Amino acid sequence: MQELQPIFEKESLFGFNETVELLITAATDRDWGNPATHDLQATLAKSGKPVRPVKVIEICKPTYSGNMLEKSDERIVSVMMPCRISVYEKADGKIYVATVNGKIFTHGQSEAIQKVMMEAADELEVIVRTVAR
Repeated sequence: MQELQPIFEKESLFGFNETVELLITAATDRDWGNPATHDLQATLAKSGKPVRPVKVIEICKPTYSGNMLEKSDERIVSVMMPCRISVYEKADGKIYVATVNGKIFTHGQSEAIQKVMMEAADELEVIVRTVAR
């Protein structure tokens, strides 16, 4: 993944539901929790707005989040917690996975924040690679 890109997008090797399931499994296998999965297609359908399938998977690893939230100055990164993985179908009918590049936000942060965010971003990349090219 390129360091300066704020958002990474990869094409999934699997169908929509399988991609979501495999990502959650890959995350939980690495001791990440899955506090929520948001079905944006269903949410928007309730408002009369039909969109292609899109789900946002929230994942959180207590080892990382705990290191940040137990310290006063590091709590600022809570704005980016939990980590999110978006799975969606585009007009081409293919399934894609997108994540925010946490590494791009480490510049100017404390050494503790940099360390945790780099480690979390590396693990997130490994999780995404279980389904994407």
